[in-house]
Amino acid sequence: MTKFRILHISLLFMLLLFSNSAVSQQDPNFTQYMYNTLTINPAYAGTRDIFSAAVLHRSQWLGFDGAPSSQTFSAHSPIKDGKMGLGLTLINDKIGITRETEINAVYSYEIEFVEDTKLSFGINAGVNFLSLDYNDLNIYDPSDPEFSNFENKTSPQVGLGAFWYNDQYYVGLSVPAILRTDRYSESSVTDATVRDRLHYYLTAGYVFDINPTLKFKPSILIRQVSGAPLLAELSSNFLINDEFTAGIAYRVNAAFSALFAFQVNEAVLVGLAYDKGISEFANYNEGSLEFFARFELFKTYKKMYSPRFF
Repeated sequence: MTKFRILHISLLFMLLLFSNSAVSQQDPNFTQYMYNTLTINPAYAGTRDIFSAAVLHRSQWLGFDGAPSSQTFSAHSPIKDGKMGLGLTLINDKIGITRETEINAVYSYEIEFVEDTKLSFGINAGVNFLSLDYNDLNIYDPSDPEFSNFENKTSPQVGLGAFWYNDQYYVGLSVPAILRTDRYSESSVTDATVRDRLHYYLTAGYVFDINPTLKFKPSILIRQVSGAPLLAELSSNFLINDEFTAGIAYRVNAAFSALFAFQVNEAVLVGLAYDKGISEFANYNEGSLEFFARFELFKTYKKMYSPRFF
C-alpha cells in the first residue's frame, strides 16, 4: 500500500468520523429548515398560495479545512385554483473531496377540509450527481489505482410527502429520497461510506398570537436515517410587527443556534442563523453559519392570518 493510499484512507476516515459518518451526513442539515421546507417535503409545493422562491447557503464548521458547504434553491407555485402545486429544488453539497448535486421537479395535490385546514400530498422526481475531486487532496498520484477506480455517479431519485396545515399549525411527514443506490463498486476503499440510506422527516409547528404585534411559534424537526442516531431539533421563534423574527434552536446533543430574519418588504425576506456545536469537535471550529433569502411574487390573495415560518 503506497503512502498516498494510506493518506487517502486516513483523510476519508477523519472526514466521516467528524461528520457523524457519511450515512447520517448524506442529506445536509439546515437550521433554517422552516424557510426551506420544499427541499425535504414535496407536499409543501404551492401551500403558500403564491409564487415563492428561496436560496440558502450553509457553511459548516467555520475555520476547518474541507468542512461541509451546502447551497439550495427552491421555487414553487400553486396552480389550478390552488388545488395543485408545482416546484423545483436544487441542492448542492460538498464535503471534503465529495461533491453531490440533486435536482428535482415537484408536484403536489391538495384536499381542503373544514376551517381552511388542508392536506397536501406531494411527489418529487429527479436526478442525483455524485463526484470526487482528488485534486483537493493535493496528493494525486496517477500510478495509484485507488484514484482511478471511482466513476462519477448519476442516479435517479424519487420522494414522497404529506403536509397537514392551516394558517396556525402544520404537521409534515416525508421521505424525500426513496431509491437506494450503491455509490461505489465493491472493490473501492470507500464502498461502505456513502451508500444511500432512507431519510424520514417529521416536522410540526404551532403559531400562538400573544398580542396584535407579537407571535410565537415553537416547532420541531425529527429526522431518522437508517443506521444512524435519531436527530431532533427544537426551535422557538418570535415574530414582531410581522417584520422581524428572532429565535433559538437546539439540535439534541449537537448544537445550539440563534436565528434572525427580516421582512424587507412584502416580497423579500432575508435571514441568517449561527450554530455553535456542543461536542468535543466544537473546540476545533468556529461554528456554522447560514444565510437565506426568500422572494414571493405575483400576490393575488389577502394577507395571511399568521405568517408561517416554514
